[in-house]
Amino acid sequence: MTIGLRTWILAALAALLAWTSGCSSTSPDKRLLQYLNDKGFGSRYTGNAEDQNYVTIGDTVSITDAFHQELNQTQRVDIDGTVVLPEIGAVHVAGQTRSELEGFLTQKYSPYYEQVKIDVRIATQNKVYFIFGEVLAEGRKQFPGDLTVFEAVMDAQPDDRTANLGRVVVIRAAPRDPLIIPVNISALFRGDSTDNVGIKERDIIYVPPTMIAQFGYFLADLLFPVTTVIRQVASAFYIFSGRGGGGYGRGNAGGGFIP
Repeated sequence: MTIGLRTWILAALAALLAWTSGCSSTSPDKRLLQYLNDKGFGSRYTGNAEDQNYVTIGDTVSITDAFHQELNQTQRVDIDGTVVLPEIGAVHVAGQTRSELEGFLTQKYSPYYEQVKIDVRIATQNKVYFIFGEVLAEGRKQFPGDLTVFEAVMDAQPDDRTANLGRVVVIRAAPRDPLIIPVNISALFRGDSTDNVGIKERDIIYVPPTMIAQFGYFLADLLFPVTTVIRQVASAFYIFSGRGGGGYGRGNAGGGFIP
């Protein structure tokens, strides 16, 4: 190999390396990052419902006024975050806390009435958390508030054979810096409540499989094509042997098809 060719190859490799490193260090689109930070995870309206509950789409809002019975209403918040109220029509309530909504509606009704005293109650419907993994009742769960990870996992019925309760994780998702909390549920059975963290709405709880269960799943995935073919062949044999209620029956002397 000539010196010139070697130099050219080294220069090309250096340029390729610089290009790939530059691509890997490229920051995400600023508009996308701002959108993710503004909107949070999985919900248009965010807050801490345990500190001060707030209205979300699908919640039920009950409004009463001490001086005007005709203003008493119980309504479900529509998909656009509004409710329709007497006199003032459609008003946007999603995202507001109880005290904020009381002040907002008092201001809205003031031009129509000399004296109003608005009280608001929020019946929560769409505050949720999630649990997945080696539990019998996984998926989306209603967030009741004041819930610990131990209670959440036990309510989901962990599988006695496969659940690794020593390596449960609570994931508090975020666009840039998610919080991953390891939890040892097994230690709680020994009286050590160090890891019994409180669950917040939109938290994700994952109960992993044990090492033996993981190995079993690996074998099942590995043998899946073989077991599928065996099942299909067995099913076909069962049908055509006449045991499935149809096919070519053994007792049919004419060899015809028995429907």
